[in-house]
Amino acid sequence: QVQLVESGGGLVPPGGSLRLSCRASGIIFRTLTMSWFRQAPGKQRELVARITSGGSTDYADSVKGRFTISRDNAKNTVGLQMKTLKPEDTAVYYCNADRGGAEYWGQGTQVTVSS
Repeated sequence: QVQLVESGGGLVPPGGSLRLSCRASGIIFRTLTMSWFRQAPGKQRELVARITSGGSTDYADSVKGRFTISRDNAKNTVGLQMKTLKPEDTAVYYCNADRGGAEYWGQGTQVTVSS
């Protein structure tokens, strides 16, 4: 059974930093494309960052230069380092695993950027 478990969300003031982590189990992690998505209230879920099995990365324009995605195949984890956070970054952040046609989602972790 494939499981993705996110951690690291919370409340942070504008300009602050936060690191999210997602641990995968029940699947061959190193072959997966891993992504972070987010969904703010009343908005559609959107791609934040993606990292392929080969380590290539892609980011939404709104987070380029502020967020960094990384993966540790030995620990079956993908991380999202978020810096210079803005109120508009407030959302539920979801971990996604893509196995070439089959997708898996975590339960989500809330990130709130507010003073």
